[in-house]
Amino acid sequence: MMLSILLMVMDHRFHQTETLRSVLSTLTYPIQRLAELPGDVGGWLAERFKSRSRLERENLQLRRENLELKAELQQLASLQAENERLRDLLGSAYKIGNRVLVAELSAMDLDPFRQQVVIDKGSASGVYAGQAVLDARAVMGQVIHVSPLRATVLLITDAHHALPVQVLRNGLRTIAVGTGRIDRLELPYLPNNADIRPNDLLVTSGLGGKFPPGYPVARVAEVKRLPGKPFARVTATPLAQLDRAREVLLVWEVKPPAVQPEKPKRPQEGASSSPEPEAP
Repeated sequence: MMLSILLMVMDHRFHQTETLRSVLSTLTYPIQRLAELPGDVGGWLAERFKSRSRLERENLQLRRENLELKAELQQLASLQAENERLRDLLGSAYKIGNRVLVAELSAMDLDPFRQQVVIDKGSASGVYAGQAVLDARAVMGQVIHVSPLRATVLLITDAHHALPVQVLRNGLRTIAVGTGRIDRLELPYLPNNADIRPNDLLVTSGLGGKFPPGYPVARVAEVKRLPGKPFARVTATPLAQLDRAREVLLVWEVKPPAVQPEKPKRPQEGASSSPEPEAP
């Protein structure tokens, strides 16, 4: 019992067992893959025996979605060009796009008290603890543990997770806190007179340095202003498909290169430092 307590304290306070955990995770990787093999085989067989009509419907739906995405991409290119022109007018540097890596969910975490998933990319692919994770719609969570071949992702709806966000409509900043429910977030620190409404879009604010700014997170579902209470009760619905997504995106924020200030030119030898008087 004393040894167990000592190991827990060393792991929680001093992180002395990270190397041992990473080694054990690598050694048990073949066993985990073997345990997941029946489910993978079953999914492969189900995909192979789909009916022709279902495949045709899915193909038609994908074509429509592809057409819509192409139309949105054309608008996005125009908005990016306009944004670059505005940044040039304001004298600010142009922000380079973020680098992403596609990973696949390989398992759900076994801890029943935390909402976590396991992905099939690890430190061998450059994944690091604290990295932002998204799906095709919005922010999903962040990496909390990394082994060479796998990583554990804490979802934004976990009760121990908090994410700095802002209202896209007016820039109001707040914190989105997980509730332990897969379909609900809370914004607990907004006063009753805060300018927030149902259906407002919440995006990452970039504060804290964990998540790049501007990524969608959730949409406000309900705002209750409580008389006599300092804060309103605000709930939001995550936009990411936390319980259905199979592929995720790992994000590296690429920062623009720092602009070096120009050094003043030294006057040439023999040149006068004072301006010459103009001829009459």
